[in-house]
Amino acid sequence: MTFKPAQWPRKMRSQEWYGGTSRDNIYHRGWLKNQGYPDDLFDGRPVIGILNTWSELTPCNGHLRELAEKVKAGVWEAGGFPLEVPVFSASENTFRPTAMMYRNLAALAVEETMRAQPIDGAVLLVGCDKTTPSLIMGAASTDLPSIVVTGGPMLNGWFRGERVGSGTALWQMSEDIKAGKMSKEDFLEAEQAMSRSSGTCNTMGTASTMASMAEALGMALSGNAAIPGVDARRRVMAQQSGRRIVQMVKDDLKPSDVMTRDAFENAIRVNGAIGGSTNAVIHLMAIAGRVGVDLTLEDWDRLGRDIPTIVNLMPSGKYLMEEFFYAGGLPVVIKRLGEAGMLHKEALTVSGLAVWDEVKDARNWNEDVILPADKALAQQGGIAVLRGNLAPQGAVLKPSAASPSLMAHRGRAVVFEDIDDYKAKIVRDDLDIDETCVMVLKNCGPRGYPGMAEVGNMGLPPKVLKKGITDMVRISDARMSGTAYGTVVLHTSPEAARGGPLAVVRDGDMIELDVTNRRLHLDIPEAELQARLDAWQPEDTRPASGYAQMFHDHVQGAETGADFDFLVGNRGSAVPKDSH
Repeated sequence: MTFKPAQWPRKMRSQEWYGGTSRDNIYHRGWLKNQGYPDDLFDGRPVIGILNTWSELTPCNGHLRELAEKVKAGVWEAGGFPLEVPVFSASENTFRPTAMMYRNLAALAVEETMRAQPIDGAVLLVGCDKTTPSLIMGAASTDLPSIVVTGGPMLNGWFRGERVGSGTALWQMSEDIKAGKMSKEDFLEAEQAMSRSSGTCNTMGTASTMASMAEALGMALSGNAAIPGVDARRRVMAQQSGRRIVQMVKDDLKPSDVMTRDAFENAIRVNGAIGGSTNAVIHLMAIAGRVGVDLTLEDWDRLGRDIPTIVNLMPSGKYLMEEFFYAGGLPVVIKRLGEAGMLHKEALTVSGLAVWDEVKDARNWNEDVILPADKALAQQGGIAVLRGNLAPQGAVLKPSAASPSLMAHRGRAVVFEDIDDYKAKIVRDDLDIDETCVMVLKNCGPRGYPGMAEVGNMGLPPKVLKKGITDMVRISDARMSGTAYGTVVLHTSPEAARGGPLAVVRDGDMIELDVTNRRLHLDIPEAELQARLDAWQPEDTRPASGYAQMFHDHVQGAETGADFDFLVGNRGSAVPKDSH
């Protein structure tokens, strides 16, 4: 930790707009005064943009307007000038074809919002899956002082005396319907029990994972990740963060000071310890690209391989985020890693303190929720990165959510050319498939879907479910929800739509999965594989216009984070020229 605070007072960036008596200054300042702001608010104090992803069509973020008021209170208390700004809100629940297609658009919009407007620092008010990485990506590119405030998870779901985990229960119950174990009437009754308060998913899904990643990176105050959305302490956290961002601006503490190589290595290890979503891989790679940190899939495998998964939450375990908070939350997990010599203790956080100073006094209040290492859900948690002739640029698997009996498996491929082909075939009684087969889904990667939807955790065929089978090996170039589970190989790269080997897998091919040796192999002769690849022809799927065309032309592969090629490493926060 070598950060040296900047001198204060000094001229703020916002004064390019609001300071002075020129025509341009009066133009910017005068119009803002139509909301009733007095003269002394333009005296050079920090102007803080509260970048709010609130939207009624983003249910996870539906309570963020209330939190924004608490952030404002903190900014006012610390002598700043808060201004709330709505930004692009990519809703996981409603966006088609997938919210992931719009993560980069949201990041681009946030970047330009910060660059083109008179703010000196930002509070990133986020929650739903893609809102957290997209706002951090945008802030990383402008490199203005920024702090993350997440909306927090929902309260536990309960149905007939059992915990109901958002997302996880949906996958389980939908499979039970197909297997004849659950009636549709019971399923509909359980629906209301899944989401009974404001907040994000209450499992260790992508939203909770990315809230944890923001805290592990040092971009949020310690303890932020797990506080339930309706808990009074979530509001306290918002207000404290509002206070803190003002001092960060005065000190000129920027994302590039916090999100260093050490910070990303800490986050990778934390992800293994919490049993975090595979989506963290693609999001952290994209964020790292924005701050110029060369993060690779090999880093994920190397750093996460020996990390025990000690957070006993769905989908890997049995509890939910509410219990995780009561047990002590993420600070306990980070402290455990530090005690085990698996933490860069001096990594700087937005508090201005080293990460170890933030967590060294944390206590675990429930060792059935945050487990001792010798009782871990998986001794080798983290993310397994697989390679082989089927995934020459890598694929990922989450060991803590997979079946141990399938971690070494050889089976006959049953191929689905795209998601529509899967939906048409999977329910057919004459589908030639059994539990020993390997389900292969193509054309669902960043370019292929487009947007790389969360369809990799393909539901099993009813004829297999009715045998009592609950897991099979599944391989695709897609993603899966962080709330999902199973022996699911994801992010297979290069994707099928770019002519990767996945594109030429045929029904009946034998595929070998060996997680211990990190191997994913298509068992055909090399000459045969090359002949198939030479004969492959891409489909003309380029959209005719609009953002979809831009996405198709510029999205990178999953192995580097699926960001746009022209946005990687573009950090800089120069003040645009005034045109008035």
